[in-house]
Amino acid sequence: MTRVQANLFLLFSGAIWGAGFVAQSTAMQAIGPLWFITLRFAIATLVALPLAVVETRRAPQPLTGKTIRNFVFVGLALFAGAVTQQYGLLTTSVTNSGFLTGLYVVFVPVLTVVFLRRKPHWIIWPGALMALLGIFLLSGGALSSLTGGDYLTVVCALFWALQLMLVGIFAPSSGRPMLLSMTQFAVCAVLGCLVASALEPLSMAAVKGALPEILYAGIFSSGVAFICQVVGQRYTRAPQAAIFLSSEALFAALFGVLLLGEIITPIGYIGCAIIFAAMLVVEIVPEITKGARKEAAA
Repeated sequence: MTRVQANLFLLFSGAIWGAGFVAQSTAMQAIGPLWFITLRFAIATLVALPLAVVETRRAPQPLTGKTIRNFVFVGLALFAGAVTQQYGLLTTSVTNSGFLTGLYVVFVPVLTVVFLRRKPHWIIWPGALMALLGIFLLSGGALSSLTGGDYLTVVCALFWALQLMLVGIFAPSSGRPMLLSMTQFAVCAVLGCLVASALEPLSMAAVKGALPEILYAGIFSSGVAFICQVVGQRYTRAPQAAIFLSSEALFAALFGVLLLGEIITPIGYIGCAIIFAAMLVVEIVPEITKGARKEAAA
């Protein structure tokens, strides 16, 4: 796969995820967030299963216990992100959720410092300040107006950043992107079922009421989009991957306005623009400076 094709895969993922915010929000009119997570990832596991089987049959080397353990870690990060995002959508808008989730682009370099001990590019710190300013404006210029759902979504962005970082580490080294996808989905489905059984009621009426959203989230938002993410990240650079994946914020805002009639204040639009600008500068500036250094060395 060429880098252009890989980036198009990632852009496609961003578009699917953007529309998925609408499905995730409307589904909870009929079903609880934990059961929604359980069912969507159970479907996603089934979507990825045949691909993982074919991949395993063609793999030149057998699986190791370490590889499976690493895949489970990715699933734990995905589950934590899915839970905080889903509960956040109970009290925040689709547009806010999309842009606040997109903060993972800023968080990825910070987590890289914490866990991998790699010094970040200088642009990370002004980028983080830009993101904070954007959140402030998105709240209407008063942090007190941010809902609990907004704060949960910021936490969600941290877990998405961790998941993105782990996929970037384990997908290329393992050579098993389909199995990684299926494993992380299965981890979410199993954990979701265990927690939901203890905390939320479930009825067939609830499942039927949210079935279109469950199918969309399971087949497309979870199955297709995450598989495209894992595959695409094998053939493109992490900075470019983050840029294309962060397009989900714009698609979420678009679908929120078109499908749900959401309204954003003028200052909120400015906040959205600043958040998106922070995402872009954090990824683009290091690439530009890297190219300038190479030219100077030549």
